[in-house]
Amino acid sequence: MSGPAAAAPPSLTQGPILRTLVRLAVPNVLAMVLTVLVGIAETYYVGRLGTTPLAAMALVFPFAMLTQMMSAGAMGGGVSSAVSRALGAGQPERAEALARHAVVIGGVAGLAYSALFLLAGPLFYRWLGGRDAVLDEAVRYAAVLFSGALLVWLSNTLASVLRGSGNMRVPSVTIVLSALLQIILGGLLGLGAGPVPSFGMVGVAAGHLIATGAMVVVLWAFLASRHSRVRLRWSSLRLEAALLADILRVGALSCVSPVMSVLTVLVITGLVARLGVLPLAGYAIGQRLEFLLVPISFGIGVASVPMVGMAIGAKNVARARRVAWTAGALSAFNLALIGFTVTLWPDLWARLFTQDPAVLDSARQYLRTVGPAFPLFGLGLTLYFASQGAGRVLGPVIAAMLRLGLVLAVGSWLARDASGPAAYFQLVAAAMAAYGLATALAVGLTRWGARPG
Repeated sequence: MSGPAAAAPPSLTQGPILRTLVRLAVPNVLAMVLTVLVGIAETYYVGRLGTTPLAAMALVFPFAMLTQMMSAGAMGGGVSSAVSRALGAGQPERAEALARHAVVIGGVAGLAYSALFLLAGPLFYRWLGGRDAVLDEAVRYAAVLFSGALLVWLSNTLASVLRGSGNMRVPSVTIVLSALLQIILGGLLGLGAGPVPSFGMVGVAAGHLIATGAMVVVLWAFLASRHSRVRLRWSSLRLEAALLADILRVGALSCVSPVMSVLTVLVITGLVARLGVLPLAGYAIGQRLEFLLVPISFGIGVASVPMVGMAIGAKNVARARRVAWTAGALSAFNLALIGFTVTLWPDLWARLFTQDPAVLDSARQYLRTVGPAFPLFGLGLTLYFASQGAGRVLGPVIAAMLRLGLVLAVGSWLARDASGPAAYFQLVAAAMAAYGLATALAVGLTRWGARPG
């Protein structure tokens, strides 16, 4: 496909909505699930290294997750939104210019993220309770991990450009191959094998960076080739404020949402930790299931972004809204099946992680309480992505703030009242439900339409 970038494909702008969504979402969901398996594998490797490395990893993990959430789901959504709206408006040259500007934004953000965590990371880990050997191990691990934040931001930026053009297959295949490489390298460099010595946590982090670097090379090469609908060409790079603003007005605002999500998890974890080891262990088992829910909603949500964006670009607001509500309903349905299953049969999940009767009781209580809220949680997450496609993300971001506010306010009251774990688990469920309902209300009330420019 040589010459200028191609216009929006008819299958995304005129085809059947549900069938197209499913076709686009399936590779995304599979790729995201594999990234969850990478996290499980790396936790296993670090666990083999001892208790101190495992505790150190727990301090760094929220900020590593935040890197992915901000670069892929938040700013990445802004990139996909801008590119898809340009294609929908029949402006392929603008889409290519936006792709170049996106790479610049991703590069600057990656360098800034590295600088922040290399300089202030030790302070953050200390705030989370890191001390002595655990803190020292966390700082060493993070120094390698966050030195490569540029690679993470670039890989997710390039993938978002492709998703914005409607190409879900290449980013998903690349993510799968990168994840497999990361699993292999993390074990090899972290634990050692044959002539390769064990580098400990530093080796696990190095495996992550090598695999991510390979992903950048593959995605960049594809975007520079004639096979890409939107080409990444550098014959001219004249930064335009309007193009930067088109990405940042969605992406920068969207970055607030993952920060709210991470803070919500940290607050709940801190509140439950005050009750003792058993409730915390039960909560941790349930939280692992939540990490699997997010990729499902993410996969469906990012599939909706180009469909919504292209419809908005073509001034077909009615179709854009149908895509958004269809995607939200599909996500809610899938998470309802999971929620229904663990509500009725919590041991199917809980016994994968423990056989301790006391921990099982706590995990069962959590899953039975929170499982019914999964559908609304999925609805909210997916509508957040659909709103990115429309370029109207303020409402869903406010919903994420309300979720955090609810957890802070009610959680503080429960702590003063010396409430038991059941009350905190009910708070988690209520906060999920409130987030989903508030996001749906915001989408319903927000006026969608193409902005000028």
